[in-house]
Parts: sequence; C-alpha cells; structure tokens
Amino acid sequence: MPMAEPTTSPTTSAPRRRSTATDIALIAAFAALIAACAVVGGIPVGGAGVDITLQTFGVLLAGCVLGMVRGFLAVSLYLLLGAIGLPVFAGHTGGLSVFTGVSAGYLISFPFAAALAGFLVQFVFREQRTRAVFVFVAAMAGTVLNHVCGTIGMKIYLDVTWRQAFTFDAPFWVGDIVKALVVGIVAAEVHRAFPRLLGR
Repeated sequence: MPMAEPTTSPTTSAPRRRSTATDIALIAAFAALIAACAVVGGIPVGGAGVDITLQTFGVLLAGCVLGMVRGFLAVSLYLLLGAIGLPVFAGHTGGLSVFTGVSAGYLISFPFAAALAGFLVQFVFREQRTRAVFVFVAAMAGTVLNHVCGTIGMKIYLDVTWRQAFTFDAPFWVGDIVKALVVGIVAAEVHRAFPRLLGR
C-alpha cells in the first residue's frame, strides 16, 4: 500500500517563511533607525570629545520593541555597517578605528544594552510591557550598562583616573534618562498596538 504524502508542509512552511522575513525586515529597519539617530547633529559635551546623539535612543528602542535576540541583532547589524566603513556613527564617521577610540566602550556595549533591555521587557515584565514605567526601567538597565562600559573605555583610552572618567561620563546622564523615558512611552504604545510582537 503506497504511503500517503505529507500534507502539512505547505501550511507550516509558509508561516515560518513569513515569520523569518518579518524578523529580517524588523532587524534591518531598526539598524537603519539607529544609523539615522546617530548622524543627527551630535552635540559635544564634557572633556572627552564624545558627542551626545540620539544613538542610544535607537539602541534602547530596538531592544525594548524587538526583544532580546532581534534587538541584539539589529544593533549588531548597525555596528557591522559602521565597521565596514559606512558613515553611520556619530559625526558621520565609520570604519574599525572608531572601535579603538574614546567612544569604543559605548559602541561595544550597544548590542548588549539592547539585549538586556529586551530581555527585561520580553521575559521579566512580560504582560507589563504595555506600561511605560516598566519599559522605562528596562531601558534604564541598558543605559546603566552602556555608561559603565563607556566609562571603562574612556579610562583605558585616555589613561585617566576613575574619578576623571566618571566626570567625563556624567554630562551624558540627563540626556540618556530622557531618552529612556521616551523609549518607555514609545515602546509601551507599540506593544499595546501589537501585543503579539514579542509573542513568537
């Protein structure tokens, strides 16, 4: 008796393909968003020569909206585009030299900051991710990680004391807290509008 051919593959593979295509599109879109945020007029502050941009806003928003894995991949794609020479970093710069400069600590921490914020939104706060205060807390966790790594990077690159490194980092806090607050509001609204965005 001949065996019946499986009939489930056409119905199961199509949603999987659509899911993968959606993930890739979201990752690429947020990488482009971060690049756009980075090149919007940087404002130099402090004595270390690091500009304030909307870069961290895009990084944290990617994590809080896309979740841990897709947020990490979106930010990693952005860094890859900059590493191969595209001018997507602050000051319209690109190339590998940026990863050995004064802002290297901040840049290297970006994927992990996005992943941490995404992990908290996706797996810790879960049903509370439609409330801005919880997403803000997740974004602030990523912000703290970003600042810690940035401070370490400045200490190493500038060969200064810890006190001086923290002094160089201090002016960025007010702006980054505001960015985290906006991320909390925006991402919570996104999850309210698309409750299944992190369901897969």
